[in-house]
Amino acid sequence: MNSSSNRFDRQAALVPQSKLAELLVTVIGVGAIGRQAALQLAALGARKLQLIDFDYIETTNITTQGYFQSDLGLTKVAATAEAIRQIDPNIALTLVADRYRPALDVGDALFCCVDSITARNAIWRSASRRVTFWSDGRMLGEVLRILTVVDDAGRRRYQATLFPQAEAQSGACTAHDTIYTAAIAAGLMVQQFTRWLRQLPVDQDLALNLLASELAVA
Repeated sequence: MNSSSNRFDRQAALVPQSKLAELLVTVIGVGAIGRQAALQLAALGARKLQLIDFDYIETTNITTQGYFQSDLGLTKVAATAEAIRQIDPNIALTLVADRYRPALDVGDALFCCVDSITARNAIWRSASRRVTFWSDGRMLGEVLRILTVVDDAGRRRYQATLFPQAEAQSGACTAHDTIYTAAIAAGLMVQQFTRWLRQLPVDQDLALNLLASELAVA
């Protein structure tokens, strides 16, 4: 059995642990995409994670968000934290079982995984200038979109996607979910994060239609 000191050997060339160890990473919304992103960040080696979500686990969250039967009735942040502790009990976790508040310290990197344009817009206005990495994951059925911001050009592009809620695609993001779409979306968000850690260019706007096997990158 490998010792814990060798835990990150296979990803050492792709994930700079020295940079990752310094960051506070915040995940807002630990539903479909957010839970998967939080677990992947924990496995990746994040040392400080903050989880923000006001919601409780329901039966439909088991199939679409990867929660367990034993999690029913728990807050999503508490259940996700327990899963993270199974990955690495030494990760410093901050749990906020409430809505995002502007006064919260969101740290250096923010994963925005909420399910409405209105909430997204409010978080962006409050927090975007306080982080150096921003990733927004959106999905509906088998279609996903990942928007990443690390500079002013990315800010301008992202702000153009914050259209009024009334103009959003009919149906909430949570109306049609699949665990595999969520896992792919989270993986793409985390991959953009590792590119940023390595000082590589990120994709500002990535859209994937799984049913049509179509990928668009800008």
